[in-house]
Amino acid sequence: MRLNYHPETDSLYIDLSERPSVESREISEGVVLDYDASGNLVGIDIDNASTKVQLKELILSKLPGKVQTVVA
Repeated sequence: MRLNYHPETDSLYIDLSERPSVESREISEGVVLDYDASGNLVGIDIDNASTKVQLKELILSKLPGKVQTVVA
């Protein structure tokens, strides 16, 4: 899973899978879910993210995998 914040557009994209998206559905204003060919959720796109989610803190708890931090 990868979280990508784009400050220039105030958008947050959450990649849940490396599979490509073939369908997108807006579930509320500015929140779009992306699905693969099998109907599995592969990503979440959030416009105006700073008004919809808490971006100042990210808490990861008991994740079974490795955690990386990339500062761009």
